[in-house]
Amino acid sequence: MAQRIEGRSWRDALCEAGFDVWAFDFYGFGRSDRYAEMDAPADRTGPLCLAADGVQQLDKVVSFILAHERRASLSFISHSWGSMPVGLFAAKQAAPIDRWVMFAPLARRAPIRYETLPTGPAWRLISAEAQWDRFVEDVPPDQRPVLSREMFDDWARAYLATDPDASTHQPPAVRVPSGPFVEILRAWHGSLAYDPSQVRAPIAIVRGAWDGLVTDADARWLFDAFTHCTNKRDIKIGRGTHLMLFEQMRHALWKASIEFLKGDEPGVSPGL
Repeated sequence: MAQRIEGRSWRDALCEAGFDVWAFDFYGFGRSDRYAEMDAPADRTGPLCLAADGVQQLDKVVSFILAHERRASLSFISHSWGSMPVGLFAAKQAAPIDRWVMFAPLARRAPIRYETLPTGPAWRLISAEAQWDRFVEDVPPDQRPVLSREMFDDWARAYLATDPDASTHQPPAVRVPSGPFVEILRAWHGSLAYDPSQVRAPIAIVRGAWDGLVTDADARWLFDAFTHCTNKRDIKIGRGTHLMLFEQMRHALWKASIEFLKGDEPGVSPGL
């Protein structure tokens, strides 16, 4: 959200629209502290930073912001797995949430018979080149790129700098907690980390048309699962992927989020 592309970020757009913007990284990501377990071999413990842990971190962040800003409520913007800890928070803390923008949220898929829920190591290594492959994999081969390699390389340098040991690996790579990845797989095996029916805040699902992790069927299931949200939207933006915040259509993403947060929407409107 804070990464500036061509001199401007999503956070800049929100601030210009009149919002006070706070952002944070969960433990083990970005500039946040690392789990002590990340200094040990990855197979010593189970996956770190599951949603149940993430929501405890979120509780502390929200309490701090509300006290600092002297406010009684706030709005959320989540991305991808981030919808899971926010969903847990929204289910038990309905009052402090004004609105929730869910950018590319993961949904539950039908469970696979006779298979146990996935698990994994405490952490894993992800190289910059692996990130590049992930960033571009959903763009159809007959379409023009939506992300420049120059912009990605700028981001990748900042990404590798978040782990002081990144250069000790070949290729250079960042240690990240495995919990989010594992929980995405669990959602696709029938176990979503939160219950959307317990959420009552207004929600907007915003996603790219080329997002391979959030299909039309996923968005429809999630939209319908928010049974107690009387104000909800599903917004699909063309030529966008799961990483649209870095891509050419990022301005449409910013605009959709600002309009919803300001209340400029018609109410219940499934976008399929």
